[in-house]
Amino acid sequence: MKVMIVDDEPAARRILREACAAEADLVLVGEFADGNAALAAVQRERPDLLFLDIQMDTMTGLELARALDPATLPLIVFVTAYDHYAIQAFEVSAADYLLKPFDHERFQATLARMRQRLAGGATPEDRPADRQALLAALLATLERNGQPLAAPAARLLAESGGTMRMLDPATIEVVEADRNYVSLRVGRETFHARSTLQQAEALLAAQPMLRVSRSCLVNIGHVQEVSRTPRGDFILVLRGGATVTSSEGFRDKVRAHLERMKLGAR
Repeated sequence: MKVMIVDDEPAARRILREACAAEADLVLVGEFADGNAALAAVQRERPDLLFLDIQMDTMTGLELARALDPATLPLIVFVTAYDHYAIQAFEVSAADYLLKPFDHERFQATLARMRQRLAGGATPEDRPADRQALLAALLATLERNGQPLAAPAARLLAESGGTMRMLDPATIEVVEADRNYVSLRVGRETFHARSTLQQAEALLAAQPMLRVSRSCLVNIGHVQEVSRTPRGDFILVLRGGATVTSSEGFRDKVRAHLERMKLGAR
């Protein structure tokens, strides 16, 4: 069985690589951190099974899955750190999912289902023609309801100057990664919380947050001005006075988002 791994976290790729290496019938034909490179490799190598991270920079796992050729669509196991994605994937009959961190038993159970399906199963998702329709339904569900199934957090706890403060998520203007922490800009104040940027992004899913670089999220509802650098990156000025510049890798994504906000845009 030809297998490919797509995940932007090195540790996650290593865990999957080692799990696959222990299986005699699995042949790893590639592993990628970048969705664009992975898409080209999938089209070239035509793997039987694709382990695909949902949350990735530049091109998400959902965007990559949508871009795959229906005629050569592999079985897809979505890999996610978020329960709400996994539950939705299960409810609409995705090939399968692995919820990080997964154990050996969960990986083996998933692999057994994949082997059975490749050998010729009986459920709709085992038939290539219907697998594409189910994948399309899954992607539409995830993109439409890509927020936690529970109600979004009403308040978030963060620290500033040794004091813990309760923050209204709607007031957070900028979130930036800072090693094992994130910094949260609220007006002219900065708060800190022990979290990854992805965890913060999930908690703030109800807010209009836009990823402008690998390490920065901006609440578009607080953007007051937009300009460009000489090389074309976007400079966003927030209501509280903070200035954030998009990175080259996210330039097109930011441009597309801003274009949709223009008067008269379709």
